Amino acid sequence: MQRRYLQTIKSRILEPRKFIQVISGPRQVGKTTLITQALKEVDRPHLFISADNISGDSGVWLLSQWNQARLECRKYEDYILVVDEIQKVSNWSEVVKREWDIDTRQQTPLKVVLLGSSTLLLQKGLTESLMGRFEIIAIPHWSYSEMHDCFGYTLEQYIGFGGYPGPAEMIGDETRWKQYIRQSIVEPSITRDVLLLTRIDKPPLMHRLFDVGCSYSAQIVALTKLLGEMNERGNVTTLSSYLSLLNSAKLLGGLEKFSPDIIRQRASKPKFQVYNNALMNIQYGKRLTELTADGNLWGRFVESAVGSHLLAYSECDNFKVFYWNENSMEVDYVLQRGNEVIAIEVKSGNRSYNAGMERFAKQHKPTRLYTVGTGGIALEDFFTTDPAELF
Repeated sequence: MQRRYLQTIKSRILEPRKFIQVISGPRQVGKTTLITQALKEVDRPHLFISADNISGDSGVWLLSQWNQARLECRKYEDYILVVDEIQKVSNWSEVVKREWDIDTRQQTPLKVVLLGSSTLLLQKGLTESLMGRFEIIAIPHWSYSEMHDCFGYTLEQYIGFGGYPGPAEMIGDETRWKQYIRQSIVEPSITRDVLLLTRIDKPPLMHRLFDVGCSYSAQIVALTKLLGEMNERGNVTTLSSYLSLLNSAKLLGGLEKFSPDIIRQRASKPKFQVYNNALMNIQYGKRLTELTADGNLWGRFVESAVGSHLLAYSECDNFKVFYWNENSMEVDYVLQRGNEVIAIEVKSGNRSYNAGMERFAKQHKPTRLYTVGTGGIALEDFFTTDPAELF
C-alpha cells in the first residue's frame, strides 16, 4: 500500500539541499513506513536512526550520529540523515539548529529528514529554534479509500471504526479493538505527547474533556455546559486551553463558527470534531450493528466522519474548516480557502431540505453549496474525493 504522500516525500529528498524536511502527523498513521518506502525507491545512500528507547544523554547521541553521517557524506554527492522519533531527544531543536547551520556554512551537502509522533512537541521545537530552516510534510489519518483498498473496509466500517491501520484487522473482535485504540493510541497520545509538552494542572480534567468531547463529535456544545457535566473542578479558560492542545495533537478539535468577524469566530461555541471516528466509537459501549440501528446516533457518526475527512485534508490542501448557525438554522461545515467559501450540509436520513443553507447563502454568498448524503453527493463518492476538488 502506497499513500499519495509518498511522492511528495520522494521529490523533496531528491531536491538539492535547502530545507530540513519534517514529516509530521498523529500517531499510527504510517510516517515511518512512508519514509522507509521513499528511501527504498529513491535508492540514495542514507543513515536511518531512531531516538526511541535511547538511554543516557540523547543530545550527545544525536550529535554522534550526525557526525557519522557527515563522514559518510564525504563519499557521496547525495547523502540523507533520517531521524525518527526526534521529539524524544532532549533539546533536539537546539542540536539540529546548530548542526544544520554548521553544515550550511561549511557547504556540507547532508540532507536531513525528521520524523516525530508528537505533533505538539515538533511544533514547539520548530517554532522556537528552526524558523526558516524547515518544510513540513503533513501526514493525516487514513482515508476511506486507503482503508478500503488495504483492508477491505466497507463504508459502514469506515464510518464506525475510523481510519487507524494498525488495529484494522481486529474489528472482528470489537472489544479488543476498542482496548487497543485506548491503550495503544489514545493514552500514549495524551500522556506522552500532550502532558509532556506543557504543565497540565488537572490531568483528570484533560482526560474527561477528551472522553466527553469525543462523544459529542459533530455537535455544538458550549464549554460552560460541558463543564457542568464533569465531576472535576475547572473553568472555561482551562477547558479551552486543553481543547487547543488536543486539537494540536490531532485528536479532538473545536471548530469555530464561520464569520467575517474574527472576534466573533473566536468567541463562538465550539463544534466538537474528532480527527478519527475511532475516537468517537470508543466512547460508546455499542457494537457496529447497534450503532447503525440507532438512526440519530448513526447520523452523528456519519456527520463526524465527513468532518474528519475534511480535517484530514485541510492542512495538506490549505483550507480552513468551520461550521455556521443562526437561531435554529445551521450549516454543518463551511470551508474557506482565500476568498472562496463552500457550505456543506450532511444528510443521512430521508429529509434533504435545509433552511440554513438558504440563509447562509443569502448572508455570505458562498462559492459553492453542497449536500452530502441524501439528495446530494453519495457518501461513498464524497469519501473518495479530495475536498480541494470541491472548490
